[in-house]
Amino acid sequence: MFGAGVGRTYRRERAGGTAAAGADDRGHRVFAASDTDEDLVRAAWSGDATSLAVLLARHRAGMLAVALGVLGYGPDAEDAVQDAMLVAMSRIGQVRDPAAVGQWLRTIVRNNCRMRLRSARPVPMADLAGLPLAAGGPTPDELLEQRAQRDWIWHALAGLSEPVRLVMLLRYFSDVTSYEQIAALCGVPVGTVRSRLNQGRTRLTELLRATAELAHDDATRLAQARRREAEQTLVAAERGEFEQVVRYSWWPDLEVVTPDGRASRGPDVLLAGMDLDLTDGVRQRIRNVVASGDVLIWEADLINPPDDPEHCPPSVVWAQRLRDRRVSRIRLFHPRPATPEG
Repeated sequence: MFGAGVGRTYRRERAGGTAAAGADDRGHRVFAASDTDEDLVRAAWSGDATSLAVLLARHRAGMLAVALGVLGYGPDAEDAVQDAMLVAMSRIGQVRDPAAVGQWLRTIVRNNCRMRLRSARPVPMADLAGLPLAAGGPTPDELLEQRAQRDWIWHALAGLSEPVRLVMLLRYFSDVTSYEQIAALCGVPVGTVRSRLNQGRTRLTELLRATAELAHDDATRLAQARRREAEQTLVAAERGEFEQVVRYSWWPDLEVVTPDGRASRGPDVLLAGMDLDLTDGVRQRIRNVVASGDVLIWEADLINPPDDPEHCPPSVVWAQRLRDRRVSRIRLFHPRPATPEG
């Protein structure tokens, strides 16, 4: 397997973005109690990650109050605030009125909470429908900034441990978003999923602060390359070439866990399963691919033959772990319709 990357930087020069505070003898920004929200937003616009962290800390209490008012006391309210902070980190450049950033943050929390109540799903980091953003489409500069911020976030995600990163990727970038389904896919208790998500959000915030000034690989190109690989693999399977692809892309001692929880070594069980599905007229169509470092997730629709529409579940998730760019572990999972979380 292969990937592609082009260095990107997060820093952005923006007119009017000079904050009032000074700098220490090492060039680090020094914050004062008199710093206004507008000062911090403008500093964040220029790429100052610490200003963004200070801003979020300042408004956390108000954000939590909104979440508690909508969801009541419990872990979901804290989760909603943490999710909103991740959204704010990725979209701070779209704040229209820096002086009113507190209202913008609380709106993110409120929308997140309402989404949870409606469908038991968090607001994805890229989904800010309904926020009071500027009218009209983004300018070329804004598109470049959004892309740089996306690369920044994906670079930070790659710094998480593999078990923590997997639950973060599932929760925020796949259709397997409920705690119960993530737990089933990963083979761990629901409490472990909650714990890993909390660890992931905390560590991700630290990594975002630490890497704001660095150049980052192009996340979009990597995702596109991984998707092409997934689609080409399934095309090869339909042509009778699945085994050749597998021998090249997967380790011989590959660990496989099937949807019923049975574990085995080597690719034979998957080769036999794919051959049986194709013989029965079942096809797979890639719907989504999520890639971060040594974690790779394929989400595919299962297309059953017209004369046997219930032959297979409607979809399958391939949760894969890579070692030296080859697949060393695959866990297959059939998602179920999400149920509201308590």
